[in-house]
Amino acid sequence: MGDILQVSGFHNAAPQFRFVHRRNVVLSVDTDKTSEDDLLRAVTAAKRLLAPLGAILSEYTAYADTASIPGHYVLFWELTPPPLPASGGGDEEAVGRAMAACCAAVEAGLDAVYRRCRSRDRSVGPLEIRVVSPGAFDALMDLCVSHGSSVNQYKTPRCIKHPDAIAVLEARVVGRFFSDAVPHWEPPFQVVAGAGAASLDEGTLA
Repeated sequence: MGDILQVSGFHNAAPQFRFVHRRNVVLSVDTDKTSEDDLLRAVTAAKRLLAPLGAILSEYTAYADTASIPGHYVLFWELTPPPLPASGGGDEEAVGRAMAACCAAVEAGLDAVYRRCRSRDRSVGPLEIRVVSPGAFDALMDLCVSHGSSVNQYKTPRCIKHPDAIAVLEARVVGRFFSDAVPHWEPPFQVVAGAGAASLDEGTLA
C-alpha cells in the first residue's frame, strides 16, 4: 500500500504493526523536497503555539501551490474548538498573531534546503495556513471513499495533489494566514585546507 509500518510487538508469535507514515510523499516547489515525516515534525512543534487560543489541531494536510509566483506550501488545519471569532476586534488580532507564528514555526522546522529556498533564493514564498470549518476533513474522507478508498482503511492524506481534494477543503476555508518571518538559514560550513576546500553537506545542517 506504500505505507511505512513499525513492528510494535507480537501476539502469538505474529508481529503487530504500527502505522508510521506513507512512503515517498513530498511537497516540492523548487529544489526543496519535504517528506510526510518532515512535515509531521514541523507541524508537531508548531501546534504548541495554539495553546493561548485554547484550540488544538485535530486534522491537517498540505499541498504545494505552484500556481502562485513564487510557489508556496499551503497547509489546511482544522482546529477544535474553532478559534476564529464571529466579529472583529482584539480577539481576531490575537488569532492572527498566533496563526502567523504557527506558520513561521512550521517553516523553521523544515530542512535547510527549504529554508535556503525561502531566505536566500526567494524561490519559495511564505508558508500559508488555511483554517477550515469543522467537518471539512469528513468531507475529504467522503470524497476519497467515493473514489474507491476503503472507509475501514482510510487515513487522512498528509499531502494532497488532486484538484477535487483541494477544492473540497478550499470551499470550507474560514481563515488564511501567512508566515511573517523568513526562516533562518546559513551557508554550509567550509573548511579551507591548502588549495582545496571541503564543505559539509547542507542536509547535515537541517
